[in-house]
Amino acid sequence: MINYWMVVGSPTNWKEAFEKGNIWGLRQRQKHRWETLAENDIILFYATSPVAGLIGYGSVQTKFRQDQPLWFEEIKERKIIWPLRFEFNVDYCLPPDTWETDKVTSDTLKLRVSIGFQSIKHQLAEQIISQLKQAGTKQPEEIPSHKELQQKLIQIGKLQKYLAEGEYPFDIGRLDVVWRRIERSVPTYVFEIQIGGDIYHALAKLKHAFDLWNSRLFLISSQVDHDKAISLLSGSFHEISDRVKFIELEKVEELYKRKMAFIDLEKELGI
Repeated sequence: MINYWMVVGSPTNWKEAFEKGNIWGLRQRQKHRWETLAENDIILFYATSPVAGLIGYGSVQTKFRQDQPLWFEEIKERKIIWPLRFEFNVDYCLPPDTWETDKVTSDTLKLRVSIGFQSIKHQLAEQIISQLKQAGTKQPEEIPSHKELQQKLIQIGKLQKYLAEGEYPFDIGRLDVVWRRIERSVPTYVFEIQIGGDIYHALAKLKHAFDLWNSRLFLISSQVDHDKAISLLSGSFHEISDRVKFIELEKVEELYKRKMAFIDLEKELGI
């Protein structure tokens, strides 16, 4: 039986959770609830003030204990504050810049926000999920943000059984997303996301990644930036002209949805 949970955190904490690869943590005093939490349970994301509402939902993937600091506050204080952790898939989340305007509110749940992490009734959860889906259809033509694309690529990489991470540091900056086969290996796949801005710098990072690791290179961009890239690849970056794979922005979302649909089918069939 699938349970439904409301997970409460500040807007800053939610953004950090998404950046860390969709991981949340609970304090030791919440152990009894964490132990009840199960794979495929549905979680609703509640962001506190100034948002004060539900911004998305997802499903539990795995849960685990951790004895290493992960979040900024833990690193700053050099201690584990939230050792009971779980990884989750994001089925839908409002873009951060619309959290305050498009969030879904519930007077019933507002009264229980102080509890932080709690189970909620199936009917109420499904009602909220329906409202979130409706909010998600308001802006179908909106261009996805850099962060949204980055998170989708990280999730796709994890579904492919790679170690996927964003903002990967190397000697000339940071790569938007990389996929590695094992912890100590170099990046097998390298992705740069370009939504306007400096296409030259993006290609320079891809070329350097190829020179260092012979990685497979991907440029995620609009058609306009693709055209600019083609011009540069025929000149300054001709060495990687046949190595860079161009992916249109909307194709990332399409790939993510198809992979999630495939996983949902497997779950339904029990495979």
